[in-house]
Amino acid sequence: MRALVQTAFGGPEAVAVQRVPDPEPGPRDVVVEVAACALNRLDLLQRRGPGMLPGFSLPHIAGMDIAGRVVATGAAVTSRSVGDRVVIDPTVGCGSCSYCAAGDRGHCAALRVIGGNTPGGYAEFVAVPADLAHPVPEHVTLDEAAALPTPWSTAWQATYRVGEVGAGDCVVVQAAASSVSIAAIQLAKRAGARVVAVASTDEKLAVAAGLGADLLLRGDAPIAEPVRDFTGGHGADVVLDHVGAATWQRSLDCLRVGGRMVMFGNTTGDEVSLSLASVYHRGLRLLGSGAYAANDFGLMLQAYFSGGLRTVTAAECGLEDLHASFGLDNSRALVGRVLVRP
Repeated sequence: MRALVQTAFGGPEAVAVQRVPDPEPGPRDVVVEVAACALNRLDLLQRRGPGMLPGFSLPHIAGMDIAGRVVATGAAVTSRSVGDRVVIDPTVGCGSCSYCAAGDRGHCAALRVIGGNTPGGYAEFVAVPADLAHPVPEHVTLDEAAALPTPWSTAWQATYRVGEVGAGDCVVVQAAASSVSIAAIQLAKRAGARVVAVASTDEKLAVAAGLGADLLLRGDAPIAEPVRDFTGGHGADVVLDHVGAATWQRSLDCLRVGGRMVMFGNTTGDEVSLSLASVYHRGLRLLGSGAYAANDFGLMLQAYFSGGLRTVTAAECGLEDLHASFGLDNSRALVGRVLVRP
Protein backbone atom coordinates (compact mmCIF):
# COMPACT_ATOMS: atom_id res chain seq x y z
CA MET A 1 0.00 0.00 0.00
CA ARG A 2 0.95 3.66 -0.30
CA ALA A 3 1.68 5.52 2.93
CA LEU A 4 3.20 8.81 4.05
CA VAL A 5 6.19 7.64 6.09
CA GLN A 6 8.27 9.77 8.44
CA THR A 7 11.90 8.61 8.53
CA ALA A 8 13.58 11.58 10.28
CA PHE A 9 12.84 14.78 12.17
CA GLY A 10 12.67 18.13 10.40
CA GLY A 11 10.73 19.78 7.60
CA PRO A 12 8.84 18.31 4.65
CA GLU A 13 11.92 16.32 3.68
CA ALA A 14 11.40 14.15 6.78
CA VAL A 15 8.40 12.39 5.22
CA ALA A 16 7.72 10.82 1.84
CA VAL A 17 5.17 8.60 0.14
CA GLN A 18 6.42 5.02 0.13
CA ARG A 19 5.19 1.54 -0.65
CA VAL A 20 4.86 -0.49 2.55
CA PRO A 21 3.27 -3.87 3.32
CA ASP A 22 -0.49 -3.94 3.76
CA PRO A 23 -1.49 -4.34 7.44
CA GLU A 24 -2.79 -7.72 8.58
CA PRO A 25 -5.52 -7.91 11.24
CA GLY A 26 -4.81 -9.57 14.56
CA PRO A 27 -7.52 -11.83 15.99
CA ARG A 28 -9.47 -8.87 17.47
CA ASP A 29 -8.58 -6.28 14.81
CA VAL A 30 -10.16 -4.92 11.68
CA VAL A 31 -8.40 -3.47 8.65
CA VAL A 32 -9.94 -0.22 7.44
CA GLU A 33 -9.54 1.27 3.97
CA VAL A 34 -8.97 4.94 4.79
CA ALA A 35 -11.43 7.30 3.10
CA ALA A 36 -10.21 10.41 4.93
CA CYS A 37 -7.83 11.27 7.75
CA ALA A 38 -7.77 14.71 9.35
CA LEU A 39 -4.56 16.53 10.23
CA ASN A 40 -3.69 17.26 13.83
CA ARG A 41 -1.09 19.61 15.25
CA LEU A 42 0.62 16.63 16.89
CA ASP A 43 1.49 15.36 13.40
CA LEU A 44 3.44 18.54 12.70
CA LEU A 45 5.10 18.69 16.12
CA GLN A 46 6.30 15.09 15.96
CA ARG A 47 7.55 15.57 12.41
CA ARG A 48 9.69 18.46 13.63
CA GLY A 49 10.83 16.37 16.59
CA PRO A 50 11.36 15.10 19.09
CA GLY A 51 8.58 12.56 19.43
CA MET A 52 6.14 13.75 22.08
CA LEU A 53 4.32 10.51 22.89
CA PRO A 54 6.05 7.72 24.84
CA GLY A 55 6.89 4.86 22.53
CA PHE A 56 7.17 7.03 19.42
CA SER A 57 9.77 5.67 17.00
CA LEU A 58 10.84 6.02 13.40
CA PRO A 59 9.81 5.12 10.78
CA HIS A 60 6.30 6.31 11.60
CA ILE A 61 2.97 6.71 9.80
CA ALA A 62 0.98 9.55 11.37
CA GLY A 63 -2.74 10.32 11.17
CA MET A 64 -5.02 10.00 14.22
CA ASP A 65 -8.51 10.93 13.00
CA ILE A 66 -9.61 8.23 10.57
CA ALA A 67 -12.81 7.20 8.81
CA GLY A 68 -13.27 4.55 6.16
CA ARG A 69 -14.65 1.09 5.35
CA VAL A 70 -13.77 -2.26 6.91
CA VAL A 71 -12.05 -4.54 4.37
CA ALA A 72 -10.89 -7.38 6.63
CA THR A 73 -11.64 -8.71 10.11
CA GLY A 74 -9.72 -10.85 12.58
CA ALA A 75 -10.82 -14.37 13.44
CA ALA A 76 -12.33 -13.34 16.80
CA VAL A 77 -14.20 -10.27 15.55
CA THR A 78 -18.00 -10.50 15.59
CA SER A 79 -18.95 -6.84 16.08
CA ARG A 80 -17.88 -5.54 12.67
CA SER A 81 -18.20 -6.85 9.12
CA VAL A 82 -16.51 -6.20 5.82
CA GLY A 83 -18.11 -3.16 4.22
CA ASP A 84 -19.01 -1.38 7.46
CA ARG A 85 -18.46 2.39 7.44
CA VAL A 86 -16.52 3.31 10.58
CA VAL A 87 -14.75 6.12 12.44
CA ILE A 88 -11.85 5.27 14.74
CA ASP A 89 -11.29 6.17 18.39
CA PRO A 90 -7.48 6.54 18.31
CA THR A 91 -6.74 5.73 21.99
CA VAL A 92 -5.65 2.17 22.77
CA GLY A 93 -5.12 1.09 26.38
CA CYS A 94 -3.55 -2.07 27.82
CA GLY A 95 -7.00 -3.37 28.76
CA SER A 96 -6.01 -4.63 32.19
CA CYS A 97 -4.94 -1.69 34.40
CA SER A 98 -7.27 0.16 36.77
CA TYR A 99 -7.64 3.06 34.33
CA CYS A 100 -8.67 0.80 31.45
CA ALA A 101 -11.06 -1.09 33.73
CA ALA A 102 -12.71 2.24 34.56
CA GLY A 103 -13.05 3.17 30.87
CA ASP A 104 -10.33 5.80 31.24
CA ARG A 105 -7.72 4.32 28.92
CA GLY A 106 -6.38 7.78 28.01
CA HIS A 107 -4.47 7.67 31.33
CA CYS A 108 -3.16 4.12 30.85
CA ALA A 109 0.61 3.94 31.43
CA ALA A 110 0.89 1.77 28.31
CA LEU A 111 -1.27 4.08 26.17
CA ARG A 112 -0.95 3.70 22.44
CA VAL A 113 -2.40 6.28 20.06
CA ILE A 114 -3.21 5.29 16.50
CA GLY A 115 -1.21 7.69 14.35
CA GLY A 116 0.58 9.03 17.44
CA ASN A 117 2.91 6.20 18.42
CA THR A 118 1.52 3.38 16.27
CA PRO A 119 0.81 3.34 12.49
CA GLY A 120 -2.01 5.70 11.56
CA GLY A 121 -4.24 6.89 8.77
CA TYR A 122 -1.85 8.59 6.33
CA ALA A 123 -1.99 5.36 4.38
CA GLU A 124 -4.39 3.46 2.19
CA PHE A 125 -5.15 0.97 4.98
CA VAL A 126 -4.82 0.82 8.77
CA ALA A 127 -5.30 -2.01 11.28
CA VAL A 128 -7.09 -1.11 14.54
CA PRO A 129 -8.79 -2.96 17.41
CA ALA A 130 -12.33 -3.74 16.35
CA ASP A 131 -13.86 -2.20 19.47
CA LEU A 132 -12.40 1.18 18.47
CA ALA A 133 -14.15 1.12 15.09
CA HIS A 134 -17.52 2.86 15.57
CA PRO A 135 -20.26 2.57 12.93
CA VAL A 136 -21.05 5.68 10.88
CA PRO A 137 -24.68 6.06 9.79
CA GLU A 138 -25.41 6.57 6.11
CA HIS A 139 -26.59 10.17 6.55
CA VAL A 140 -23.12 11.20 7.81
CA THR A 141 -20.30 11.40 5.28
CA LEU A 142 -16.95 9.79 6.01
CA ASP A 143 -15.38 13.24 5.61
CA GLU A 144 -17.50 14.50 8.50
CA ALA A 145 -16.68 11.44 10.56
CA ALA A 146 -12.92 11.87 10.04
CA ALA A 147 -13.16 15.44 11.35
CA LEU A 148 -14.62 14.30 14.68
CA PRO A 149 -12.39 12.12 16.87
CA THR A 150 -9.72 14.29 18.49
CA PRO A 151 -11.24 17.80 18.56
CA TRP A 152 -14.81 16.78 19.27
CA SER A 153 -13.89 14.31 22.01
CA THR A 154 -11.59 16.90 23.57
CA ALA A 155 -14.34 19.52 23.42
CA TRP A 156 -16.90 17.09 24.84
CA GLN A 157 -14.65 16.33 27.80
CA ALA A 158 -13.89 20.01 28.46
CA THR A 159 -17.44 21.27 27.98
CA TYR A 160 -19.52 18.60 29.67
CA ARG A 161 -17.43 16.28 31.82
CA VAL A 162 -15.06 18.87 33.32
CA GLY A 163 -16.75 22.23 32.70
CA GLU A 164 -20.22 20.91 33.54
CA VAL A 165 -21.76 23.46 31.18
CA GLY A 166 -25.52 23.68 31.52
CA ALA A 167 -28.55 25.71 30.54
CA GLY A 168 -28.21 29.41 31.27
CA ASP A 169 -24.43 29.36 31.72
CA CYS A 170 -22.31 32.01 30.05
CA VAL A 171 -19.35 30.29 28.40
CA VAL A 172 -16.33 32.10 26.96
CA VAL A 173 -14.57 30.11 24.21
CA GLN A 174 -11.05 31.23 23.35
CA ALA A 175 -9.60 30.74 19.82
CA ALA A 176 -13.17 30.32 18.64
CA ALA A 177 -12.39 29.26 15.06
CA SER A 178 -10.01 26.40 15.94
CA SER A 179 -11.33 22.90 15.36
CA VAL A 180 -11.78 22.10 19.05
CA SER A 181 -13.49 25.46 19.68
CA ILE A 182 -15.80 24.98 16.69
CA ALA A 183 -16.95 21.83 18.48
CA ALA A 184 -17.07 23.48 21.93
CA ILE A 185 -19.26 26.37 20.74
CA GLN A 186 -21.84 23.97 19.34
CA LEU A 187 -21.76 21.65 22.35
CA ALA A 188 -22.20 24.57 24.75
CA LYS A 189 -25.16 25.87 22.72
CA ARG A 190 -26.60 22.34 22.69
CA ALA A 191 -26.55 22.47 26.50
CA GLY A 192 -28.51 25.73 26.50
CA ALA A 193 -25.60 28.02 27.33
CA ARG A 194 -24.88 31.50 26.04
CA VAL A 195 -21.54 31.58 24.22
CA VAL A 196 -19.00 34.39 24.01
CA ALA A 197 -16.61 33.66 21.13
CA VAL A 198 -13.14 35.21 21.19
CA ALA A 199 -10.96 35.14 18.06
CA SER A 200 -8.17 37.08 16.39
CA THR A 201 -9.97 38.22 13.21
CA ASP A 202 -13.41 39.29 12.07
CA GLU A 203 -13.41 36.42 9.58
CA LYS A 204 -12.97 33.89 12.37
CA LEU A 205 -15.66 35.56 14.45
CA ALA A 206 -18.02 35.28 11.49
CA VAL A 207 -17.50 31.50 11.57
CA ALA A 208 -18.30 31.48 15.30
CA ALA A 209 -21.43 33.54 14.66
CA GLY A 210 -22.56 30.98 12.11
CA LEU A 211 -22.22 28.28 14.75
CA GLY A 212 -24.51 30.15 17.15
CA ALA A 213 -22.19 32.27 19.29
CA ASP A 214 -24.12 35.03 21.06
CA LEU A 215 -21.36 37.60 21.58
CA LEU A 216 -18.30 38.08 19.37
CA LEU A 217 -15.11 39.62 20.77
CA ARG A 218 -11.73 40.28 19.21
CA GLY A 219 -8.91 38.76 21.21
CA ASP A 220 -6.61 41.73 20.59
CA ALA A 221 -8.80 43.97 22.80
CA PRO A 222 -9.84 43.69 26.47
CA ILE A 223 -12.67 41.21 26.90
CA ALA A 224 -13.45 41.16 30.64
CA GLU A 225 -15.60 44.30 30.61
CA PRO A 226 -17.71 43.28 27.58
CA VAL A 227 -18.28 39.90 29.21
CA ARG A 228 -19.41 41.54 32.44
CA ASP A 229 -21.73 43.85 30.48
CA PHE A 230 -23.16 40.84 28.65
CA THR A 231 -23.84 39.05 31.94
CA GLY A 232 -25.33 41.95 33.87
CA GLY A 233 -22.13 42.65 35.75
CA HIS A 234 -21.47 39.08 36.95
CA GLY A 235 -18.91 37.60 34.55
CA ALA A 236 -18.72 34.24 32.80
CA ASP A 237 -19.64 30.97 34.47
CA VAL A 238 -17.08 29.02 32.43
CA VAL A 239 -14.07 29.80 30.26
CA LEU A 240 -12.84 27.11 27.84
CA ASP A 241 -9.19 27.84 27.04
CA HIS A 242 -6.73 25.68 25.12
CA VAL A 243 -4.51 28.58 24.04
CA GLY A 244 -2.41 28.80 27.19
CA ALA A 245 -0.14 31.60 28.32
CA ALA A 246 -1.28 34.23 25.83
CA THR A 247 -4.90 34.19 27.02
CA TRP A 248 -4.47 33.02 30.62
CA GLN A 249 -4.98 36.30 32.48
CA ARG A 250 -7.77 37.53 30.23
CA SER A 251 -9.58 34.25 30.71
CA LEU A 252 -9.32 34.50 34.50
CA ASP A 253 -10.48 38.13 34.44
CA CYS A 254 -13.67 37.11 32.62
CA LEU A 255 -14.89 34.78 35.35
CA ARG A 256 -17.61 35.53 37.88
CA VAL A 257 -17.23 34.72 41.54
CA GLY A 258 -17.18 30.93 41.70
CA GLY A 259 -16.47 30.66 37.97
CA ARG A 260 -14.80 27.67 36.31
CA MET A 261 -11.63 27.92 34.21
CA VAL A 262 -11.21 24.81 32.04
CA MET A 263 -7.69 24.37 30.64
CA PHE A 264 -6.98 21.83 27.90
CA GLY A 265 -4.06 23.13 25.86
CA ASN A 266 -0.91 25.23 25.90
CA THR A 267 -0.18 26.16 22.30
CA THR A 268 1.20 29.61 23.25
CA GLY A 269 3.26 28.50 26.22
CA ASP A 270 3.19 26.33 29.30
CA GLU A 271 4.25 28.71 32.08
CA VAL A 272 1.84 31.22 33.63
CA SER A 273 1.57 33.25 36.84
CA LEU A 274 -1.49 34.04 38.91
CA SER A 275 -2.59 35.75 42.07
CA LEU A 276 -3.49 33.12 44.63
CA ALA A 277 -5.50 35.70 46.54
CA SER A 278 -7.59 36.50 43.47
CA VAL A 279 -8.31 32.82 42.94
CA TYR A 280 -9.30 31.96 46.50
CA HIS A 281 -11.09 35.22 47.34
CA ARG A 282 -13.23 34.85 44.21
CA GLY A 283 -13.69 31.13 44.75
CA LEU A 284 -12.48 30.27 41.26
CA ARG A 285 -12.18 26.66 40.13
CA LEU A 286 -9.14 25.91 37.96
CA LEU A 287 -9.85 22.66 36.13
CA GLY A 288 -7.57 20.63 33.90
CA SER A 289 -9.31 18.68 31.15
CA GLY A 290 -7.11 15.82 29.99
CA ALA A 291 -7.81 12.57 28.19
CA TYR A 292 -11.42 11.79 27.35
CA ALA A 293 -13.08 8.60 28.55
CA ALA A 294 -14.00 5.80 26.16
CA ASN A 295 -17.69 6.23 26.98
CA ASP A 296 -17.48 9.92 26.15
CA PHE A 297 -16.26 9.13 22.65
CA GLY A 298 -19.41 7.14 22.04
CA LEU A 299 -21.63 9.81 23.59
CA MET A 300 -20.00 12.46 21.40
CA LEU A 301 -20.66 10.39 18.26
CA GLN A 302 -24.25 9.77 19.32
CA ALA A 303 -24.82 13.49 19.76
CA TYR A 304 -23.26 14.38 16.42
CA PHE A 305 -25.04 11.63 14.51
CA SER A 306 -28.40 12.75 15.95
CA GLY A 307 -28.14 15.97 13.94
CA GLY A 308 -27.89 19.70 14.52
CA LEU A 309 -24.07 19.81 14.71
CA ARG A 310 -21.55 20.29 11.93
CA THR A 311 -17.89 20.14 11.14
CA VAL A 312 -15.93 22.73 9.16
CA THR A 313 -13.47 21.64 6.46
CA ALA A 314 -10.69 24.02 5.43
CA ALA A 315 -9.04 22.00 2.67
CA GLU A 316 -8.50 18.54 1.20
CA CYS A 317 -5.13 17.05 0.25
CA GLY A 318 -3.70 13.84 -1.16
CA LEU A 319 -0.75 12.00 0.35
CA GLU A 320 1.56 13.70 -2.12
CA ASP A 321 0.36 17.19 -1.17
CA LEU A 322 2.75 17.31 1.75
CA HIS A 323 3.83 20.92 1.58
CA ALA A 324 0.30 22.24 1.23
CA SER A 325 -1.20 20.04 3.93
CA PHE A 326 1.37 20.65 6.66
CA GLY A 327 1.62 24.32 5.72
CA LEU A 328 -2.12 24.76 6.12
CA ASP A 329 -2.18 22.97 9.45
CA ASN A 330 0.49 25.31 10.81
CA SER A 331 -1.31 28.45 9.62
CA ARG A 332 -3.15 30.67 12.11
CA ALA A 333 -5.46 31.62 9.23
CA LEU A 334 -6.78 28.07 9.08
CA VAL A 335 -10.46 27.61 9.94
CA GLY A 336 -11.57 24.00 10.19
CA ARG A 337 -9.91 20.67 9.45
CA VAL A 338 -7.56 19.67 6.68
CA LEU A 339 -8.58 16.26 5.30
CA VAL A 340 -6.02 13.90 3.77
CA ARG A 341 -7.33 11.44 1.20
CA PRO A 342 -4.97 8.50 0.77
